[in-house]
Amino acid sequence: MGSIFRSEAMSLCQLFLSSEAAYNCVSEIGEVGLVQFRDLNPDVNAFQRKFVHEVRRCDEMERKLRYLEKQMNKDQLTIIDTGENPEAPQPREMIDLEATFEKLENEMKEVNANAETLKKNSLELTELLHVLKITQLFFNENDSEPSSSITQNLIPAEEGKGPVQLGFVAGVILRERMPMFERMLWRVCRGNVFVRQVQIEEPLEDPVTGDEVYKTVFIIFFQGEQLKTKVKKICEGCRATMYPCPESHAERTEMAQGVKGRLDDLRTVLSQTTDHRRRVLEAAAKHMRTWFIKVRKIKAIYHTLNMLNLDVTNKCLIAECWIPTNDLGLIQNALRKGTEKSGSSVQPILNCMDTTLMPPTFHRTNKFTSGFQTLIDSYGIASYREVNPALYTTTTFPFLFAVMFGDAGHGLIMLLFSAWMVIREKALIAAKMKGEIWNIFFGGRYIILLMSMFSIYTGIIYNDIFSKSFNIFGSAWHIGNSTEATPESLEHWESLTLDPKYRDIYEGIPYPVGFDPMWQISLNKINFQNSYKMKISIIIGVFHMIFGIMVSLLNHTFFMKTISIVCEFIPQMIFLLSLFGWLCIMVFIKWISYGCGEEFDIVHDSSCAPSVLITFINMVLMKKDKLDPESKCKVFMFDGQFNFQFILLISAVICVPIMLVPKPFFMRRQHNMKMNAQRVQPVTEGGESSAVLPVEEGEHEEFEFSEVFIEQAIHTIEFVLGSVSHTASYLRLWALSLAHGQLSEVLWNMVMAIGLKQSNVIVGSIMLYLIFAAWAALTVSILVLMEGLSAFLHTLRLHWVEFQSKFYKGEGYAFTPLTFKHIVNDDEDED
Repeated sequence: MGSIFRSEAMSLCQLFLSSEAAYNCVSEIGEVGLVQFRDLNPDVNAFQRKFVHEVRRCDEMERKLRYLEKQMNKDQLTIIDTGENPEAPQPREMIDLEATFEKLENEMKEVNANAETLKKNSLELTELLHVLKITQLFFNENDSEPSSSITQNLIPAEEGKGPVQLGFVAGVILRERMPMFERMLWRVCRGNVFVRQVQIEEPLEDPVTGDEVYKTVFIIFFQGEQLKTKVKKICEGCRATMYPCPESHAERTEMAQGVKGRLDDLRTVLSQTTDHRRRVLEAAAKHMRTWFIKVRKIKAIYHTLNMLNLDVTNKCLIAECWIPTNDLGLIQNALRKGTEKSGSSVQPILNCMDTTLMPPTFHRTNKFTSGFQTLIDSYGIASYREVNPALYTTTTFPFLFAVMFGDAGHGLIMLLFSAWMVIREKALIAAKMKGEIWNIFFGGRYIILLMSMFSIYTGIIYNDIFSKSFNIFGSAWHIGNSTEATPESLEHWESLTLDPKYRDIYEGIPYPVGFDPMWQISLNKINFQNSYKMKISIIIGVFHMIFGIMVSLLNHTFFMKTISIVCEFIPQMIFLLSLFGWLCIMVFIKWISYGCGEEFDIVHDSSCAPSVLITFINMVLMKKDKLDPESKCKVFMFDGQFNFQFILLISAVICVPIMLVPKPFFMRRQHNMKMNAQRVQPVTEGGESSAVLPVEEGEHEEFEFSEVFIEQAIHTIEFVLGSVSHTASYLRLWALSLAHGQLSEVLWNMVMAIGLKQSNVIVGSIMLYLIFAAWAALTVSILVLMEGLSAFLHTLRLHWVEFQSKFYKGEGYAFTPLTFKHIVNDDEDED
């Protein structure tokens, strides 16, 4: 609890490591994951550091592993995750790893090159076989004359000219290029060629990309060497593959048989090559995850060693690091273990130093609080040891969300989804789904779980379940008892106007839990709920802000800032309570003192109840309203209210100069006293390093009174004006609750009611079946997802701005220790 309430106490330590033990000590520290190293070589180029060669070797090994992983994914092989967490290998083991990866990479490249060559040859033979088969369709040859050839058939000679002999070219081209290929032949050869084509039905595999492509076999007839040259150039330009095709039927048959034999041999060799490749990859897949972990651990260790300093003898490495004070013993044990593993006789030295540097902020979180801590850190990392809002956010965040969401049915949908993620979280983590949206939902599963539970609660209070209400305890309204309302007349009423002053229809006893279900059909439902929700929103908002100011007292007390308590906390509390605290009290007084029935006299009848808003405005303006002399109502709720409000207003006004003026003068006096004391005798600070407190910015510089005064003026004006705007900002609780309820009701009336109002049973059943699907889809997509996201963002704003601004600076930086946890969990690498 202490760590989530306030960040851990941190110590700046100096660490002396012998050269032979440094690697193993850093490795053990990485396993613990509680040490943040400071870079002692900020001005040294990354390529000039001592262990840059080792880092490059790790990068090269990681590249080879990614290449192997890509080949495994290509073959759809699963990398086995045994959950093993191997230790970082010793430096001497890097040579064996490099040799293993080099061997695997070369073997895979050789196998891939051979397979690509075999596939290319297989593709060429397959295309040639299709060319030889399809060529038979182009010519009508006599089987009894196997020696006849294509070009022996001459074109009949014209008068006075000799016979003309035709030539031809056969080949294969991509199917989508065939139209362009034909147009090019027609235009270049001026129509003096004859083209025939047949499409290959089955797809062929591209040996380079592995994609399936469709191709077409063509044969082109032409006359003369000049056209032959043009046709071949066009084929080359269009990337068509030309194949030799014998002229005689016997030669084509003989070639086809030879091609089939060679193709069968190639397929056998290719199958064996593929099997060998798969066996190699399957063997590597068993160790792939372990290899990745080892290489990344080695790389992280050498990155850390590059941040250390070498002493003049090059036998010792010096480091500075931040360590949680409570874990110093754990780190010393890790250093001792690393020294023993390295076999070094020189023990590491860990010294705690006094410092004025701002330590990093470190909150220990678990799977429940980590989501809430992420919300706070998204706004800003907490300053060192200031109160962490995440502890209170675990309750206030889902509650304010539920006030806006407020539907038990929609909350139940969220509850089922979040409960599924929580119950099956181990299996879902093991599945390692990488979707960005999924990671957001899964990371906030406990936030969604609490939001859904609170939403069900507020939905019960509002008596709102999918825009309908449940009558469990029996309504206190009985319209049938009215002398003006009969059961016959009620059949024609679509809505009712409820007024509790008619005791013949109202029992006077409120519904046991939440709203009476009769309000669901009341004509003045919105007027009643608006008044209630608006006042509740203001009350919740004021209490939330008061709580934020009270939390600031914990910060002032911890950092021993007495002047901040006197000049900030006390006047801020008085200012807020005098104005908006009194506004909330007036709401409660009005609820208690005014009503209808025999227990209330004429003066305290509901018709005489003054407007809280008008009364508050008149209080600020110091104004009195005048009533009709004949009216028996009173302007104020009790005697002496005007004088009491005047005192509250004066108290609030006096608090403004108290917040503005004294603190800068006191800070200047305190600074001068400290500087005078330092001139007389240097101050030696003792005590444990765990008591390191953040140093105010500019403490050792010249005190600028004007800057401090302007800063204090800005904070004062921001608080005074912010008190008004922040209070009004909480009205979004009412506005979004109203919008969600009305949207849910409109969706029911415009969609679901269509199927329920059908007179024909069969038609109504079919319509209801179809309409329910549409209603359910719209409910989940709009009312749960979109409205839920809207309420989530508004709740986030109320915490970031209205609540945290009262006590939270968020000017720190996160504790980022060297840890191997992210490597083992397959998260992104940490540099």
